[in-house]
Amino acid sequence: MLELQYELESKAAKWYATIDIANAFFSIPLAAECRPQFAFTWRGVQYTWNRLPQGWKHSHGLIQAALEKGEAPEHLQYIDDIIVWGNTAMEVFEKGEKIIQILLKAGFAIKKSKVKGPAREIQFLRVKWHDGRRQIPTEVINKITAMCPPTNKKETQAFLGAIGFWRMHIPEYSQIIKQEIAHAVALGPVRTGPDVKNVLYSAAGNNGLSWSLWQKVPGETRGRPLGFWSRSYRGSEANYTPTEKEILAAYEGVQAASEVVGTETQLLLAPRLPVLGWMFKAEVPSTHHATNATWSKWIALITQRARIGNPNRPGILEIITNWPEGENFGLMDEEEQEQVTRAEEAPPYNQLPAEETRYALFTDGSCRIIGMKRKWKAAVWSPTRQVAQATEGEGGSSQLAELKAVQLALDIAEREKWPKLYLYTDSWMVANALWGWLEKWKKANWQHRGKPI
Repeated sequence: MLELQYELESKAAKWYATIDIANAFFSIPLAAECRPQFAFTWRGVQYTWNRLPQGWKHSHGLIQAALEKGEAPEHLQYIDDIIVWGNTAMEVFEKGEKIIQILLKAGFAIKKSKVKGPAREIQFLRVKWHDGRRQIPTEVINKITAMCPPTNKKETQAFLGAIGFWRMHIPEYSQIIKQEIAHAVALGPVRTGPDVKNVLYSAAGNNGLSWSLWQKVPGETRGRPLGFWSRSYRGSEANYTPTEKEILAAYEGVQAASEVVGTETQLLLAPRLPVLGWMFKAEVPSTHHATNATWSKWIALITQRARIGNPNRPGILEIITNWPEGENFGLMDEEEQEQVTRAEEAPPYNQLPAEETRYALFTDGSCRIIGMKRKWKAAVWSPTRQVAQATEGEGGSSQLAELKAVQLALDIAEREKWPKLYLYTDSWMVANALWGWLEKWKKANWQHRGKPI
């Protein structure tokens, strides 16, 4: 649609006329030999169409073919809407009349009430055209500016639908709106003081990075957002390991947050996976895709920022907390913010030393509903022994099954007195628990915010 409008703009016309084909698709008869492919059954009776049903993807092509066969004058067509233009009213009238005759001869119906023009100003594809330029109709502008801020999902969808269509008709929209968004996301002044908590959430998704900065002071049940950022992966970043992607998100989040709250303010870093442990090791893991120089850059920025302040209040403190998607914006108690012991990320199985592969186990868990009951199954597989063990039960979820599979693996390693266990799982929850949460949960008697884990 937008390409058609760009082309129409390039014509710099003075006069316009539009033609709307009535019941365009139902006007096209179907040959008898083609009707079986459009057959359908309704209430046990089989029917077929004798004219093209609406929505068939090639229908508009047939309209275009009819116009080309009849040597129609220059025009633009979008499905069943046609526009012609010219420098005089008579020129436009003659073009429109010829197109109408071609369509009538091809079997299409044209309603006189649907023919508009010739006119100096006309509406085509919801956009107003005048002197070769498109304009958003005044009634549309008034409707959008009068819309109240959305308060629920339905209102948000309606608002985004309206501006999503009309924004493409605003020249250089992305450049204009970039600064507006930057100011809009700063919903309140940056607060300072010892009681202010600045929480930076960072995450790496399938397609890119995102992070957000929030503030909370005593007495607030929810925090106040200071900014939201996201971007797609660039170049080789898409090939980074999951840990590297999380570190990259935290790295860029720290940079963005420092521009908002300054470099002297403490940041409570809440990544989806813990990352500070890797930074303070100050060494590149054996399994990595980012260059050594990139790792050095990450380590330098984050550790330098973390060391700002005093030992009791470091510049960056990694916390495990709920993301601000729930009802409450909660932070851990101070005593819960201590550094924790974590499992380490293992190299890919095919990169393990041959003598270590015997300590590797793969786990998986699944759940399905049979009848009215949930049934889960957990399994562990040893690639060196080519042996699998499984257990199953009722009433649990797939997450429970993933944990049961890990429990099986731990039982095997403990029973056989393995010095180490290389655990391979596709469960994000299991990996996150082993990397950052397990020790905290154990100290809290397997409770989190008063709820059993």
